[in-house]
Amino acid sequence: MRDHIHSVVFDFDYTLADSSPGIVASVNYALRQLGLPEADPRDICATIGLSLPLVWERLVGLQSRSLSERFISLFVSHADEVMVDQVIVYPAVPPTLRSLRNQGISLGIVSTKFRCRIEAVLKRENLSHWFNTIVGGEDVRSHKPDPEGLLAAVSHLKTAVKHCLYVGDSVTDAETARRAGIRFAGVLSGVTLREQFQEYSTSRILESLLKLPGFISHLNNRHHPREPS
Repeated sequence: MRDHIHSVVFDFDYTLADSSPGIVASVNYALRQLGLPEADPRDICATIGLSLPLVWERLVGLQSRSLSERFISLFVSHADEVMVDQVIVYPAVPPTLRSLRNQGISLGIVSTKFRCRIEAVLKRENLSHWFNTIVGGEDVRSHKPDPEGLLAAVSHLKTAVKHCLYVGDSVTDAETARRAGIRFAGVLSGVTLREQFQEYSTSRILESLLKLPGFISHLNNRHHPREPS
């Protein structure tokens, strides 16, 4: 029974969609406004999925709370203008969601991205109806890898942690799942390499999100075989 999956919770950035153009633009806008040099887009992309205080720490490293708070404010204000329009949902997402729901799987999202932005993107792409719950950065006190958001999503889905799978693209997602006691599947749609997941106990590393429904179907049918006809 341990392996039977009732619910799947997804990370958003680099798992369901590419938000990097808007994130890079917003980070460098904030840095310019602070009189600081712009960051390399590759370095910014490596921080996607982290909370904004951690993004500041990774990219700048200045131990200044006032500058960090100003950076966050500037980032958010610019992201309000550009983020949603620049998010590209991966083509694999609609058929994957449809297949999972056809299997009776309930679906959620947990992300450091603001829920309001995720909801706007999903509405634009006509994907909102697939999801039972969305937990965004504004909904929690502690961001990933703290498991608060993931555990909140599991509670909203009314499922047990042992029957949930978290799907994400980064080691931050893998660590979040580990702290929550929830199984994890890594998807190689972001900037994290396969070998970077090696220290984490993962159910599967997926080259594409399209492989997810088959993987879950295999697990569930293996532990709940059909009655002979």
